Amino acid sequence: MQRVLVTGGAGFLGSHLCDRIIARGGDVLCVDNFFTGTKRNIAHLLSKPWFELMRHDVTFPLYVEVGHIFNLACPASPIHYQHDPVRTTKTSVHGTINKLGLARRGNPVEFTMLELAEKVIGIVGGSSRLSFKPLPQDDPRQRQPDIALATKALDWAPKISLDDGLKETVAYFRQVLAQ
Repeated sequence: MQRVLVTGGAGFLGSHLCDRIIARGGDVLCVDNFFTGTKRNIAHLLSKPWFELMRHDVTFPLYVEVGHIFNLACPASPIHYQHDPVRTTKTSVHGTINKLGLARRGNPVEFTMLELAEKVIGIVGGSSRLSFKPLPQDDPRQRQPDIALATKALDWAPKISLDDGLKETVAYFRQVLAQ
């Protein structure tokens, strides 16, 4: 089984997801900054050979090799998110953006940011317009990793297309916004 990243893995939901993945023979990288999660929730997994714990704040990029990502990092309790709503928002927004960036890295199909933006607008609909700014310094010119070695050595290839992934993401956020 491919390595699975669970952000917020020491939280209530995340720890149960880690339990389930390990029980099914999976390899888990549990990432948490312990703002609301606790080591108590995952203490029983620390001695497991297919479980790894990393203290990390998802508002900062994380560069690891994983096959699947479950982003559960977010203070979910009113006590916590009311205490620091800015941190909660940063965790939700920046954390999601960083994990999408990580997922975009395990994708071998090259596309421009313009093509990506146009796909998102096409799926979302509406009257959004693109604005063009100068590229940031050191912005990558190519976003198509060579996965030949992973394909050959691990018999691995992405299973979800960009279009399908974007459609699922848009549907999820429409559901969240409707609540």
